[in-house]
Amino acid sequence: MAAPFVLVLPDGAIGGYYTLSATGVKLAEFPADITRKLPRYPLVPATLLGRLAVDRNYQGRGYGRFLLADALHRAVRSEIASFAVILDAKDEAARQFYLRESFLPLPDQPMKLFRPMEDLAKLFEG
Repeated sequence: MAAPFVLVLPDGAIGGYYTLSATGVKLAEFPADITRKLPRYPLVPATLLGRLAVDRNYQGRGYGRFLLADALHRAVRSEIASFAVILDAKDEAARQFYLRESFLPLPDQPMKLFRPMEDLAKLFEG
């Protein structure tokens, strides 16, 4: 189950979308330097950015970054406990996009990336 969010352009066209949902990540999947700061529960609560896509007709216009910023802002504003936003990059181009946006790969799963909520909260301060 996921909540979809759609970018509707002024002319009524759909420019893109993303989904958010709650998930859990095994504590052992995170880098060791991160897990030292976390409670010793088997699963760490996270927010899953399940899919982020921009219509081919509108790619290259910054809509992907806009949708990502909106998703991260919604995740930070949520009152539900979440350690990080996590996602699965669909291909290497998507992975590079998220790496440029300061996401970190999980050590044993390079296509699965995360960004801690603590880091994201600093982006939206003030």
